[in-house]
Amino acid sequence: MAAKGKGGNTVAAVTAIAQPIAEQLGLRLWDVRFVKEGADWFLRIFIDKDGGVGIDDCVAMSHALDKPLDEADPIDQSYCLEVSSPGTDRELTKAAHFEACLGECVRARLIRPLADGRREICGVLESHDKDGFVLDTGEEKIALNRKEVSRVRVDDSGTV
Repeated sequence: MAAKGKGGNTVAAVTAIAQPIAEQLGLRLWDVRFVKEGADWFLRIFIDKDGGVGIDDCVAMSHALDKPLDEADPIDQSYCLEVSSPGTDRELTKAAHFEACLGECVRARLIRPLADGRREICGVLESHDKDGFVLDTGEEKIALNRKEVSRVRVDDSGTV
């Protein structure tokens, strides 16, 4: 993530702008990412709502963000704004994401394999706290520390 030259964090600044706008539009702000791909910078806003996000929701959020982002000017360089749904295989990166997905099937990718060689664990997200989470694979319950996990996504196949 890039930081604004004045010392502020770009993602935090954009989140502060986008959160109330999303709420006004009846949306949930799922995530904000500011990433460089090749020579280009992308500001990605992920929104969600009950029943799913449509193109009209993305357009409304994009248009509603234009003026506040221009006025606040939290990003020094040029960038492309993208607004989208986090998708059915959404990544879980925050406590609120884990809370929202309790009882759902998720797939955790480990940094290092377990003793049995498994590097990916799929199971129902049973619980979570600040340090980790528990997956029920149907055969066993596995407690994982977040520091041991490189990525957690909702498993859209829905099978454990």
